[in-house]
Parts: sequence; structure tokens; C-alpha cells
Amino acid sequence: MINAGIVGLGWWGKTLVEGLFNSSNDIRFVAGAARTHTDELKAFAKQYQFQLYGSYEDMLKHKGLDAVVLATPHSLHVPQTIAAAKVGKHVFCEKPFALAGAEAREAADVVAKAGVTLGLGYNRRWHPEMTKLRNMIDSGELGVILHCEATMTFPNALLLKADAWRASREDTPCGGLTPMGVHAVDGMIDLCGPVDEVYCQSFRRAVTIDSDDTTSILFRMKEGMSGYLGTMTATGGGFSFQVYGSKGYVRLEGMTHVAGAPSEERRTRLFGNCVFKPVQGPAKVWQAEALDVTKATLEAFGRAAAGKEKFLIPVDEMVHGAAVTEAIIRSAQTHVPEKVRKA
Repeated sequence: MINAGIVGLGWWGKTLVEGLFNSSNDIRFVAGAARTHTDELKAFAKQYQFQLYGSYEDMLKHKGLDAVVLATPHSLHVPQTIAAAKVGKHVFCEKPFALAGAEAREAADVVAKAGVTLGLGYNRRWHPEMTKLRNMIDSGELGVILHCEATMTFPNALLLKADAWRASREDTPCGGLTPMGVHAVDGMIDLCGPVDEVYCQSFRRAVTIDSDDTTSILFRMKEGMSGYLGTMTATGGGFSFQVYGSKGYVRLEGMTHVAGAPSEERRTRLFGNCVFKPVQGPAKVWQAEALDVTKATLEAFGRAAAGKEKFLIPVDEMVHGAAVTEAIIRSAQTHVPEKVRKA
């Protein structure tokens, strides 16, 4: 059993705690850190049986702590990852790992030197439907892959206050890219390999905060297929991911992590309707099974930290994902296609 501490106890950090409580043989939360200890947070810590600290540095000193889970703003991920690795703690980082490839590489190198495990919260990789899709591509069942695309939407930006960190254009560039779109970017990297070039347009249409709410991105993969990602932060919540091949396409539909939705729904209902349409013959339609991918991802990290298995996402793909994110942000600023730089 891996004893973990969590820093960042907002609505998503609490979701991570709720998903593991009294239900895992691989990992548990024994400590947490937050700058402000409200009565509500104290009650939450008591209910979920972990010790609450006033700083990340103090939490790292918790006796018997094996690992940390970072549910903090992405601007803190690299220094917090480095700080934990240097004192021998395994690190699970919520996405995005970083907004620049060089920063992600720096943190990954420190983790490797320390000999600890690095995990990253792209939890959709663990869903059985993504596993089926990966196997269909690898086996050739979809033929030559032509294109992959995704759309991810939620209304969260309509509800943000101006002083929230996600309301900052600097902290949340390209609108829905960092809170949700990077999941689809990771899916494309997983299924189609490294990204070579991107083009992004991003702007504000409806929200009152100084942040984009409408973002669209074109991709060209090194293996030749194309990709598209659209994110909107000011409309109804939804998720779709589709891969087109010369023998047919697969479309997966579901929801995004909508703030305010029940915790169980956020953890288990990310995938719903699924379709496989071959070039010839009728479409096959089915409902995805409900799986708590949040718990599955953290448990996989726990087993990797315990030396039982390798973490599903290779570190080089974590770093490449940050480099792709960096290129997308750069393209939104330059208004021209940008190459993904090697990190």
C-alpha cells in the first residue's frame, strides 16, 4: 500500500480523494496540504481520514509518506515535482504536466535521477474503450489511419469569478486547452504517435473573464495522419473522440469533468455511446461500461510506485505532450503553423 499526500484540495483534488477512500489495496491518502483551512476543508479531511497541513513543504515531512499527488495549478507542477523527487517521493501530477517541453524534461530528468516513479493524470488512457480502440489500430482492423479528431466542451468558464486562477489568460492559455483539451492531445499521441506540426486559433466570444472560450487546433502527425481538436468553455458539456481509417471509423462519446456535477458522475461517466462504422456493412453501436478512471489511474500509479508494473504513459510521451502544448500556444500567438520542438 502506497501512502500518498495530496496538495491542491479544490473540487478536483477532492474528487481524487473521494475516488480512493476505503476502496483501494494499492494507494491511499494519509496527508493533504492547503493554504487555507476552512471549516469545510477540516471536516473533509476528518471524513476522509487524512492529516491536513498548511504547506506542501510540511506535508513532504509526513512520517511514512511514499508519494505525492499534485492537484495544483500547472504553473506549480514542475517545481513541486522536483521538490518531491529530491526527497525521494514518487510523484503523480495532474495534467497538464507543464506548458513547455524543456520544463517537463527538466522535471522528468530529476525524477529519473532520484529513481522514483512519475505518473500523469491522463485518465482516459485507462478506459476499456480506449484500450479497444488502441488494439483495433494496432491490429490493422481500421486499416491505414487517416485522421483523428476530438471535441471537448463544458460551461465552466461561464461560472468563473475574475480572481480565479483559471480566469487568467496567462495561467490558462487557449481557453479549454489546458483544463480539458490536453486529454485529447494525449489520446492522439497515444494512438497516432508523435505530433510534428500544429496550427491553432483561439479567441473569446461569450465569457466575461479575460480568457478564450473557443479554440480550434489542426495537427499533422509525424506518421502522416492529420488531427483536429476543438474546445469550448462556454457551452454544454460533452466529449467525442473519433479515429478514421481506410477500413472504417470508431467514434466514442461521453462527457467532460463538469464542475458541480456529482463526484461519481465525474469519475465514471466519461464514456457513453460508442460506434464502429466499417467501410461496408452496418454500424455496430454499444454503450461503454462505467469505470472510475480516476481511481484506475491512481491505482496504476500506486502499483508502479511499488515496483509491480510500469506506468502506462511513457515519460517521453509526457514530455512530448508538453512540447505539443507549447507549440499550440505559440501558434495561437503567431497565427501560423508551428513545429513541435524536441524537448
